[in-house]
Parts: sequence; C-alpha cells; structure tokens
Amino acid sequence: PQSRRFFNEADACWHVQVTQGETHVTGDAREILTTVLGSCIAACRRDPAAGVGGMNHFLLARGTGPDQEALRYGVNAMELLINGLLARGARRERLEAKLFGGAAVIPGLSDVGAGNIRFARAYLEDEGIAFAGGDLGGVLPRRIQYWPLTGRARQRAMPVCDATGLIARERAATQRHESGGHDVELF
Repeated sequence: PQSRRFFNEADACWHVQVTQGETHVTGDAREILTTVLGSCIAACRRDPAAGVGGMNHFLLARGTGPDQEALRYGVNAMELLINGLLARGARRERLEAKLFGGAAVIPGLSDVGAGNIRFARAYLEDEGIAFAGGDLGGVLPRRIQYWPLTGRARQRAMPVCDATGLIARERAATQRHESGGHDVELF
C-alpha cells in the first residue's frame, strides 16, 4: 500500500513497510522492505537471476474455520509470495529464502513463535527452496530490513521497554485466536 511506502532521503531508497498479513514483491533495486516481528515470521525470498524478490509477514502457520485462507496464515502467505515472484519471472528452482521472527515475546502463553518456525522451515524444505539464513527464535521482537534484489538483510533487536505496546497487541491477538476470535490486529 502506498501509505506505507516512503522515500528515505538518507539512503535515497523507497522503504516499504510490510505488515502482518501482507506480501510485497518487487524488481526495483531502490526498494527496501521493512517489518517488525514478535512471534510472527517474515519470509524474504528472491531469485537472483530474475532480479526479483519479496517479503511476507504471517501471524500463524495455519488457520481453521471460515477464515482459514486469510493471508495472516503462513500456508497462504508463502504461496502468495511464491506466486508473486513467479509472475515476475522468477523460477522456483532458483529461489532462496531468509527467515526472521518466531520470538517467544510473551512469557506464560503458548509458544506461537516456535510453531511458526517449525512450519516455515518445513515449508521451505518441502518446496525445495534454498535456505539462505536469517534469525529465528529468541525472546525479543526485531526490526528487519531486506534488500530483495541483493538478498542483504539487516536486523535490529528491540529492547522489551521499546516493545511494550507491541507485546500487548500480540498478547491480545493470540488470546483472540485461541478463543476462536478472528479479528487479529497484529504488526
């Protein structure tokens, strides 16, 4: 969405914020994809030969009920990202991926992040997509920047004191999901 795409004078690049449930694919060397993750996962994929890459951001591995095809679920977000890359000339056998997120940011609740990590790793293996690195797990939220054409990624851990609001939103969304609610509002 245009509202989350802005030009940064400091690096002369367009920054695109990819939020929960979104996917962005680009062939523009001046775009940097960014996101903030807690237990969510961001899959960053590219085809270096085709000069195209992208990022998704998902909340949970799989959904149930009437919204099981929502883009906040990994199984759907992963397919959407692959299809977006293929539509821009990528080839499945050349795809490489970096994975970020899956933190256990909320002590005492089910470890959503660990389930997301298991799903994301298994998905890449099942699809034959090369794993090119990343950072998964831990207990701190993180900010990610990804340069989709080069595969460069930068991560910054967010101290818990900076993440209080983010943790509160994640706790509420996790509780809504576990109780059957489907109006997840997460980063």
